[in-house]
Amino acid sequence: MKVTNRSLHRDFAYFYVGLIIAFSFSGIILNHRQDWYPMNYTFDSKEVTLQLPENQKDITKEFLIANTKGLDAEYDSHRIRNGALRVYFKDNGILDMQLTETKGTLEFKRKVPIIGHTMYLHKTTNKFWIWYSDIFGAAMLLIAITGILIPAGKNGFSKRGWKLAALGLIFPLLFLIFFP
Repeated sequence: MKVTNRSLHRDFAYFYVGLIIAFSFSGIILNHRQDWYPMNYTFDSKEVTLQLPENQKDITKEFLIANTKGLDAEYDSHRIRNGALRVYFKDNGILDMQLTETKGTLEFKRKVPIIGHTMYLHKTTNKFWIWYSDIFGAAMLLIAITGILIPAGKNGFSKRGWKLAALGLIFPLLFLIFFP
């Protein structure tokens, strides 16, 4: 097999097409996570009743384990902040309620299949994945550079491609300059 600029460009693009698609989807979704966040999608919600002690100090791990057994959820941890109780369960359940109320909302959350899992690729700090992502970044540079260098006659980089590349660089540069 002869190694040419065109074959490098083609083969690296073929090899990384799946990751390019996954990163593209998850990047778009991360940009709009305030509207829809598939890493934390509520699939079940119900109102629950829990009689809390009057003294906030009595809301302990032991109290919550004993009083949430009927919820079909295993206690993991809890926090009290700004007059509200939040109980976390091991199966992605979250109970939210005000300390002055006896009713709260229990929600079970999960990732949206495939889309939520691709977002994990953007957010993970696994050392192996970071190395692989760095290699992917270098491969993307190679794909971009070899794509520029593929001769294409009157529509090649030296004729019109450089103009489109310059236009494409303007947007990130403007964003970096005006929205640091």
